[in-house]
Amino acid sequence: MAAHRKSLIREVLDRLDERMALNESRGLAKEEARAAGQSAWAFSTGKIHSYKTRSVYQEHVLNFANWARNTHGLKLLAPIEERADQLATEYLQMQLDQGKSPYTLQTIRSALRLFFADRQLANQIRIPWRARAMITRSRGEKKHDRHLQPANWQPLINFLKATGLRRDEVKMLRVGNILEHDLVTSGPAVHVLNGKGGKSRIVPVLPGQEQAVLSMKVGRAADDLVFPRIPKHLDVHSYRREYAQALYLSHASGRSLPSPSGRLRAADYDRTAAKLVTEALGHNRVDVVLRHYIR
Repeated sequence: MAAHRKSLIREVLDRLDERMALNESRGLAKEEARAAGQSAWAFSTGKIHSYKTRSVYQEHVLNFANWARNTHGLKLLAPIEERADQLATEYLQMQLDQGKSPYTLQTIRSALRLFFADRQLANQIRIPWRARAMITRSRGEKKHDRHLQPANWQPLINFLKATGLRRDEVKMLRVGNILEHDLVTSGPAVHVLNGKGGKSRIVPVLPGQEQAVLSMKVGRAADDLVFPRIPKHLDVHSYRREYAQALYLSHASGRSLPSPSGRLRAADYDRTAAKLVTEALGHNRVDVVLRHYIR
């Protein structure tokens, strides 16, 4: 009896399973690479270190695999892999022609490069620069904002303004993760157990907003979810940005926010305050936080 042949989708999922490394620190690997004199720019371990990344990459790789099957009649992974660069280039060019954002294109290529273990895959595709002016999320009122009644969600909104957590982070937060006094921050803080990239961090509560956070502990068990429900239309990112700017100003004595346009020089901002905000948000790069949160 002939052995059962795996479907293309099953082959893709199995390989993604092999790429999972939830218990391995990407940050530690990056530091080791930097110490060894390797470039840490666009660093990759070739592994997937969080469920969120797995979910995003899986969607893009499966879309690519289905396209290769439907467009080129390739029903197995082996023949796709033999033509990986050619197919990935054609697929990304199609996405570019359809007007996909630079962020989406970069994510698709990163997913395919990790999947095929080829850091040069589709290198000839020139992805447009993701200019700040192109990012419209959380800038001004959006249509879906009108479906939300902020007055009904004030405790949650105030909490987000005081902590700057991501949607998934606040969704998973337990009452016991709210710290009344943290030695590092010298005040109330929130312990994020599983942030971006599976990393944990301590998030300082915005000075003056302590009560908005500590009140969520009163009379509740440590294992309770702080917010059992997060409305889907809530613009969490806007509160995260508001937190970042307020935290920066609280530590950048005598300064205002950097100009929202033009080239940013070292003298235009407080590096120490910007680094503190970067760590609080769970980011690695100060320049990214300056461009997309503080400015």
